[in-house]
Amino acid sequence: MADAPDPPLRRGWTTGACATAATRAALMALWGEGRPDRVRITLPKGERPRFDVAHLETGEGWAEAGVVKDAGDDPDVTHGALIVARVAPAPGGGVTFRAGAGVGTVTKAGLPVDPGEPAINPVPRRMMRETVEEMAVRLGRAADVEITLSVPGGAALAEKTWNPRLGIEGGLSILGTTGIVRPFSCAAWIASIHRGIDVARADGLTHVAGCTGATSERVVQALYDLPDAAMLDMGDFAGGLLKYLAKHPVPRITIGGGIGKMTKLAQGARDLHSGRSQVDFAALARALDTPGIAAANTALEAHAIAGPEMAHRVAEGARATAQGMLPGTVHVDTVVIDRAGTVLARAGA
Repeated sequence: MADAPDPPLRRGWTTGACATAATRAALMALWGEGRPDRVRITLPKGERPRFDVAHLETGEGWAEAGVVKDAGDDPDVTHGALIVARVAPAPGGGVTFRAGAGVGTVTKAGLPVDPGEPAINPVPRRMMRETVEEMAVRLGRAADVEITLSVPGGAALAEKTWNPRLGIEGGLSILGTTGIVRPFSCAAWIASIHRGIDVARADGLTHVAGCTGATSERVVQALYDLPDAAMLDMGDFAGGLLKYLAKHPVPRITIGGGIGKMTKLAQGARDLHSGRSQVDFAALARALDTPGIAAANTALEAHAIAGPEMAHRVAEGARATAQGMLPGTVHVDTVVIDRAGTVLARAGA
């Protein structure tokens, strides 16, 4: 008898989504809308999930709420952590952010936020700011709020992440670009890549693209005016995509991604996940004859030191790695972008 198919993996919510929900609950308490048991927020792509409020406390001129992070079936170190937001008036200051206990502070360049800032990434900041502004308009309040995020036990949890190596001190980062944690299953993800290639071939497509994330996918799709069916959900699994494509070729593939992951591909890595491959900055410094790169914290920082030549080398190197895994009948080109989606370099186009 055939084995029953595995049940679908359950998705979860990012720390940024949980922080936004906690902020909404705390503001409701601070601004007189009651003490909610559940709150609804709007994610960047319009989805409106509800979150249970696990903690709510108020004091003179402040309120705080906490939401327990549910990472679904993803093996996330922050699963089960309490994400707490304390809100207080900040007259004339707009929306400001502070790092409480268990939330890290950025100390090195090359990350999405500047040194000295709380390790709260841009999209979660935007989600919380939009929540404050929407509520302020609706309730006739000034949108001048200080938000302090904390995660009990977050400093210990952060030791299990790459934060210490990245110069994020004192705790975790508040992350997320979509608000949703998609379960990490190598087999399931690579199987979906294979199915994507199969569909593209069946549709007679001659040009497909594999990208490391949503921003690079958007840039590459617009750059070549590719249909949705041509966009393969590569993520970190460059090797899984290229191995299958070698046996089931399409005439052309574009590989796109941020300079960090593309640098790893250029250096020969086939799994681009931060937990399983890292940029070799010493090798990069030797290749570019720029010793200062050896002490860089991130590929973006290395690029700031080395300039455009690094991006061009990365684009060429990533293309060489990919082309080396494919038959000569498949043409490879690469697109390297920065965090904002600006194209830094292309090779083979």
